[in-house]
Amino acid sequence: MAFTLNGNPLAVDVAFKTSDGTQYPANWLRLATAQEKTDLGIAEVADAPVYDSRFYWGNGTAKALDDVNATDENGDLLKDENGDQIVTLGVKSVLKAQEKVTAGSLLAKYDWYVVRKAEKSTAIPTAITTYRDGVRTACNTRETEIDACADTAALVTLYGQTEKDGVFTPNMTQYPTDPNS
Repeated sequence: MAFTLNGNPLAVDVAFKTSDGTQYPANWLRLATAQEKTDLGIAEVADAPVYDSRFYWGNGTAKALDDVNATDENGDLLKDENGDQIVTLGVKSVLKAQEKVTAGSLLAKYDWYVVRKAEKSTAIPTAITTYRDGVRTACNTRETEIDACADTAALVTLYGQTEKDGVFTPNMTQYPTDPNS
């Protein structure tokens, strides 16, 4: 909750002075009753809404889900220095790229097994092979889940979780558990 005095914002835990010169300590807003604040002319105002920047611009407008060709202020298509169309990535493309980075980092930890097999013909442990296959499958499934979202609300739900009997379960397919964790 935010506070104002005479239309000016008051920061919590910061000393302030009223128009008559009375100085109030930094903890006053936390300790004062609602009536004491009202008597002084302090109004409580709702905090500005905060939007998830993966899906929304700062003003709450949903970002474009799909890629679009970039245009200039006249509506003409923008080209790069090679003459190729510049594309502005939509939320789905950005999220799918992030999934690829996540999967790549999960796989990288065990890449040395693959190199060792190629160089020395040493078998990769089954637990590692199963894990690596699971990471790739989970990544592909997550990308499919992202693509299946028809609107921003569906994406927000996908990236959320569901609560049942005090247990929270992610709505999106999860990556497998690291066999060495």
